[in-house]
Amino acid sequence: MTPVYEGAIQDLIDEFDELPGVGPKSAQRMAFHILAADAARVERFVEALRAVKARVRFCETCGNIAEAEQCTICADPRRDQRVICVVEEPKDVVAIERTREYRGLYHVLGGAIDPINGVGPDDLRVRELFARLGGEVGEVILATDPDTEGEATASYLGRMLRDFGVRVTRPASGLPVGGDIEYADQITLGRAFEGRRSMFGDDPDSGFEEDIPAPDGIEWPKRQKLAFEKEIMKIYVSDHPLRPYEALIARMTKFKLGDLAERTREIKSATFAGM
Repeated sequence: MTPVYEGAIQDLIDEFDELPGVGPKSAQRMAFHILAADAARVERFVEALRAVKARVRFCETCGNIAEAEQCTICADPRRDQRVICVVEEPKDVVAIERTREYRGLYHVLGGAIDPINGVGPDDLRVRELFARLGGEVGEVILATDPDTEGEATASYLGRMLRDFGVRVTRPASGLPVGGDIEYADQITLGRAFEGRRSMFGDDPDSGFEEDIPAPDGIEWPKRQKLAFEKEIMKIYVSDHPLRPYEALIARMTKFKLGDLAERTREIKSATFAGM
């Protein structure tokens, strides 16, 4: 964007514009708000920024935000030491804590597996998770986001956790409370039916053995997207490390996604050089 103002005010606008979710107009409004504020308020704002950089760190145990070696959750002896909930980011911890339904511990990965952008398990806090298993831990809840990267991460971790002898669960997903079925997207509605449960505690065999195929009414671009996402969710789950990359490249090529296919070839070559 071509600079409109000069000097310090333009520098401030540029800095705000670098923040995630902030566009040029929002950055300009925030800059002029700072300009109009009194000196004491600006000083408090500056001091808060300095304090964050000086005092805030990541918990040595779970990776959550903390101001000491351990966060308040890990340091709380009243928390259930038998359950660990795995999330992608510290903000996910806040969202779950607001429900007041979970009293166990957390483990923050620091992101999700994203092979398209070159993010693998070694770039996340996966080893630290495995190191925490044993002793009292009997269940690991994989609460990664229900998107392509989150599903791939949950699939990878679920496969790896089999050898640790712990119960591996995933939060249910489906229709939101107060929502209308007619407005639900196909993936959400499908998961709601897949994860259905008995109203009275019993769970007799439903008798349905086969997956219901996608209806012919779905437009091809939508079906293409669903198939492509399903293929990505198999990343890192295959026994052979090269196999999911080859499958992904084949799927991309079939859907004429040449740029993504080429990028995946580069990732595969860099990751498995010499194999």
